[in-house]
Amino acid sequence: MEEKDYKSRIFRTRVSALFIIIFGALLYLGWVVSKISGSLVPFFVFCGAIVFAGFAFRSLYYVLTDKEIHFFYLWGIMGKPIGKIHISAITSVVRSYNPLPASAASLKRLHIHFKRGYKWHLYLPLTMYPMISPVREQEFLEMLKEINPNIQIKVNDKNGWWRFWDWDF
Repeated sequence: MEEKDYKSRIFRTRVSALFIIIFGALLYLGWVVSKISGSLVPFFVFCGAIVFAGFAFRSLYYVLTDKEIHFFYLWGIMGKPIGKIHISAITSVVRSYNPLPASAASLKRLHIHFKRGYKWHLYLPLTMYPMISPVREQEFLEMLKEINPNIQIKVNDKNGWWRFWDWDF
């Protein structure tokens, strides 16, 4: 494999417009609750939660090395990844719109399947399934395929304005 620029190996996560709409609705709910209760405390609690979730979504990124995919949050845990997947254990990558918790801030995700018996390393119990959502998805998949040519990639991209789960930033 030819040596690539290190920056091209860092992929930040996409952020879904659907999540932004949900957070906007929560902000409105906090404002309504604060009007009913006569206190601004619920509004500020909702604002704080939204700011924290937004920061968490925007700070998630993946680093692709020659052997592993590392999951990082910007603030880091002592500079260590929160999870990793060995590329040699990956058998296939498929498109998923599963809303279950994952290390992705978008509903348009890549679900990673492994060899039988492989357990992926997760240092924080934040995600249940190995699903990721890199911004430069095609480049990410090409780099994965370069490292391990045995990976089957089954990613179909249907487009249309009605597919609101594809509205990503």
